[in-house]
Amino acid sequence: MMRKLFIFSTLLFWLIVLGFWLSNIWLPKPQESKSTAVAINKSYTLVEVARHNQQNNCWMVIGGSVYDFSTYLPEHPADPAIMLRWCGMEATQAFETKMKGRSHSSYATQLLPKYRIGQLVGD
Repeated sequence: MMRKLFIFSTLLFWLIVLGFWLSNIWLPKPQESKSTAVAINKSYTLVEVARHNQQNNCWMVIGGSVYDFSTYLPEHPADPAIMLRWCGMEATQAFETKMKGRSHSSYATQLLPKYRIGQLVGD
């Protein structure tokens, strides 16, 4: 009896795994919304970025790209005030060195695309 139960549960497990795998192949991939695609290609000047210098409206320029960190500030592992002083500013050096000569983690770098809203252009 135990042997039949083991064989049945093993077979059921692999059928479920196969079902997930097949659904991954058959289901269409989610597509990027048009609003996100437009926002990423948008261009901003440093003057425009400077208007977003508050905790609930915090934009920064890092490496020529503009990021909206308004929703990320409360999630920042360190005190949000560390990031707050760079809102509305060019913050590439601050991001790259943490103002202590240490670079951010690779995880922090991987988060950047999620908050990117456009690119910086000359005034």
